Amino acid sequence: MNNQNQLYDIGVIGLGVMGKNLALNIADNQYKVAAFDLDAHKVQDTVQQEERERKQYLKQITEPRILGCNNLSEMLSKLEKPRVLLLSVPAGAPVDGVCKSLIEAGIESDDIVIDTGNSLWTDTVEREQRYSKDFAFFSCAVSGGEVGARFGPSLMPSGSLTAWNRIEPIWQAIAAKVDAKTGLPIERFEPGNPVIEGEPCTTYIGPAGSGHYVKMVHNGIEYADMQLICEAYQLLHQGLGLTAAEVGDVFERWNQGSLNSYLMEISADVLKQADPLTGAPLVEMILDKAGQKGTGLWTAVSSLQIGCPAPTIAEAVYARAVSTQKSQRQQLNQLLSGPSESIKVEEQQAFINQLENALYCAKVSCYAQGFQLMAMQAKEQGWQLDFAEIAKIWRAGCIIRATFLQSITQAYQQDSELENLLMADTFAKGLSDKQHDWRIAVSTAAMGGIPAPCISSALAYYDSYRSVTLPANLLQGQRDYFGAHTFERTDRPAGEKYHLNWSSDRCLHKV
Repeated sequence: MNNQNQLYDIGVIGLGVMGKNLALNIADNQYKVAAFDLDAHKVQDTVQQEERERKQYLKQITEPRILGCNNLSEMLSKLEKPRVLLLSVPAGAPVDGVCKSLIEAGIESDDIVIDTGNSLWTDTVEREQRYSKDFAFFSCAVSGGEVGARFGPSLMPSGSLTAWNRIEPIWQAIAAKVDAKTGLPIERFEPGNPVIEGEPCTTYIGPAGSGHYVKMVHNGIEYADMQLICEAYQLLHQGLGLTAAEVGDVFERWNQGSLNSYLMEISADVLKQADPLTGAPLVEMILDKAGQKGTGLWTAVSSLQIGCPAPTIAEAVYARAVSTQKSQRQQLNQLLSGPSESIKVEEQQAFINQLENALYCAKVSCYAQGFQLMAMQAKEQGWQLDFAEIAKIWRAGCIIRATFLQSITQAYQQDSELENLLMADTFAKGLSDKQHDWRIAVSTAAMGGIPAPCISSALAYYDSYRSVTLPANLLQGQRDYFGAHTFERTDRPAGEKYHLNWSSDRCLHKV
């Protein structure tokens, strides 16, 4: 650097894929970055990429925008006070390891440390308390993957409002942007030329842990959304006999309508890709064993713990688990029989249209489950979550960005106390109008022996919530029979408990 005394706006610790791209994004938005990683090669790679991009796209800027640091002490000495440090390290022990190293390096109590990894939200709550005397621990969940981090992610910050006020200008600058009227992403993938117009896809979520909880649910919805698309693919490919490329064409058409989304767009691209080695459809050369990193599981577990029905998210986690049991599936394929005939539909295009409606309904049902889960957890924790704002920041930059998030935004703007998305007029009418096609898709899958756990569970969720009476009355009778667990009566005030003496005189007792 020509000016050795120059101070930097923010430090980035951890220069893996996400950290490096966040650092470059911040630099593009005219903030000076000090960067560090335990791997000196990653520091060098980041500095060199900044130099290449600056010389190619920003020839008028001669000074490096990213400074590579040899250690944390050097980084702290180069930052403007109060310091802001962004951590991009794996969740768990590595976060605490960096925090302890920063304390040893001389971090001060009014400095801000921001965890941007996929940390479990309860860990974030605990860390804010643990490090409160040493520095301000803040968290910000990041969605959008490598490209999002580089050119505009969706950011879900939570923690101290004082810390948020300090970093808000940087976060609004680097976040993805959308057109305020249409809700559509404004995208530009050119180094040194960030999108500055439109609404930024970031907002203060709430107290410590709330941002990571919202991101966790986002990922749970992502699991379900991906599985729903995969089930539609299998119905079209295995059921109707369409080639992978033909299914890709169908998905491209669907992406022009109400199903417009990032996941639909990339699914079409994947399906139309030929394998460079064999020339066959690439998707057919990819082994059908899905991996997972845990956030979908966390979402399903949280829904069970709090008693919030999220069956489609849970089924998506189970579907990945089943996919890993490849050898068992191969064995059972020889032992278990299925339908003797393949799927029969009267008219192929009609069924494709019905499946499009079914997929839309299932996706809305899935989002309803996610937002209800956030609402129940918010009530449990005392968080004041703004669901219109959360839907807004998911419209661009994140993996589940989709056109109908604009409708979800509007639904919560019209009724901030909305208990379930299915109660919003636009979705209640939309699903009611399309539910017949949804049922045809589910029944066709069942009769054809094609597993569709997410599309089916989403329909069961819809039917459960529209049912005034569920068979839980029999279930309560069973529980009272074997365990004297009591039950309430339909003709008595809520909260009054009764027990029938099933083993002797069968007299009814108010408990």
